Amino acid sequence: MTLDFQIGRHRIAPGLGLAPMAGVTDKPFRLLCRRLGAGMATSEMTSSDPSLWHTRKSRERMDHAGEPGPVSVQIAGTVPARMAEAARFNVDHGAEIIDINMGCPAKKVCKAWAGSALMRDEPLVAQILEAVVAAVEVPVTLKIRTGWDGAHRNGPAIARIAEECGIAALAVHGRTRDQKYQGQAEYDTIARIVAERRIPVWANGDIDSPEQARKVLAYTDAAGLLVGRAAQGRPWIFAEIAHHLATGETLPEPDPAAVRDILLGHLEALYAFYGEPRGVRIARKHLGWYAKDRPENAGFRQIVNRAESTREQLALTRDYFDALAAGINPTLSAAA
Repeated sequence: MTLDFQIGRHRIAPGLGLAPMAGVTDKPFRLLCRRLGAGMATSEMTSSDPSLWHTRKSRERMDHAGEPGPVSVQIAGTVPARMAEAARFNVDHGAEIIDINMGCPAKKVCKAWAGSALMRDEPLVAQILEAVVAAVEVPVTLKIRTGWDGAHRNGPAIARIAEECGIAALAVHGRTRDQKYQGQAEYDTIARIVAERRIPVWANGDIDSPEQARKVLAYTDAAGLLVGRAAQGRPWIFAEIAHHLATGETLPEPDPAAVRDILLGHLEALYAFYGEPRGVRIARKHLGWYAKDRPENAGFRQIVNRAESTREQLALTRDYFDALAAGINPTLSAAA
């Protein structure tokens, strides 16, 4: 089974995307996931408020130099005219696909009636989508949840509005807003949307293994799959899924030496992008994800999180994974 489809003039091959995640899908992580098999990687959510576009955080989120296409940038907001302006601004700065966020369940975002909170106001959804689609010549996509809560799964209605407004592709996370990331994703709503709509639909939610990816595809008949949290610390999951879908076989997990090399490259990219003090701090969460479920991982995290320099963080990481690669227990007490 090969997975690929079209978003406007862009061929997404394989049809496996890195889902946008605030504080995670920065440029170093997007580049890494693309190199390891993702067919597309969408940026962190960027604000439609123009007063924030020239902050350091926004400049970093809008940096797409050297990024392989198609460059997909997610925008968030509630005012149609501002969303249209944000879309134009990002296209002028390299975006080849504009993605609209109506799926984020974060309290801070929903309190401002952005993200998945917008699903409670279907007329406003239509106004925003119409404004953004009319503002730019690049494809516009939309990310939603199945609904606001279990009693209001209006994802199919939002999907119909999206198609009527000219949205080029739709991503559906199989949870309602009030579920956040708890419980299990459900795929019935996604399957219904796929059956009712003509535009390509990404299935998202709990796709954490090649086997689960195959099951979700078979159940929903989605055009593509978005992987989010399962790629944290395992960016090679895209290659694993693509291989399994194409051959039915399961690739072996990368050995500790291979993980070490991927991780050290990721750390170097973070340092180069953010500079030493911030790069070291931002790397800590990634180190925790890479070490998850490995021997002595709690001790490793405790030690490596105290590192204040790139040199120290790299050395501790290399020593830990060198020990795992050699089949011996890491000597964390000595490092402490």
